[in-house]
Amino acid sequence: MAREISAVLEYGAPAPGETAAIMEDKLRFHTDAWDLSVDLRAGLSEIVVIDARSRDAYAAGHIPGALSFPHREMNAETAAGLDRSKVLIVYCDGIGCNASTKGAYKLAGLGFRVKELLGGIDWWRRDGHPVTVSHEPGSLLAAE
Repeated sequence: MAREISAVLEYGAPAPGETAAIMEDKLRFHTDAWDLSVDLRAGLSEIVVIDARSRDAYAAGHIPGALSFPHREMNAETAAGLDRSKVLIVYCDGIGCNASTKGAYKLAGLGFRVKELLGGIDWWRRDGHPVTVSHEPGSLLAAE
């Protein structure tokens, strides 16, 4: 009888400690829409949400409270007004867009602490969270 080979286990499985270390890193580098919404609703002041898409995409709908800061405009001069004591949460359209990755990379290179929002505004909307349609940031506190 031929032995069945698992496609899932073909390359082995990590030890529990290895998995814990990788998952901890993932959680340090990323956040999700639910956790971000909890902090925004609480008015937490330790984070700043950055929309790394174009200004037109921002105006068409963005996370309430997010600042429009397109990744193509990010440099030492344009980022000078950001508060270095805050953690920046950067997002874009979603998994088919890498503006948040580019923005997070640029901002981290400028010395900011950064997390990327998993799934971007697409997953934000899918989770049922409101968006602001305006050139102004708005607030999730005001949306309730």
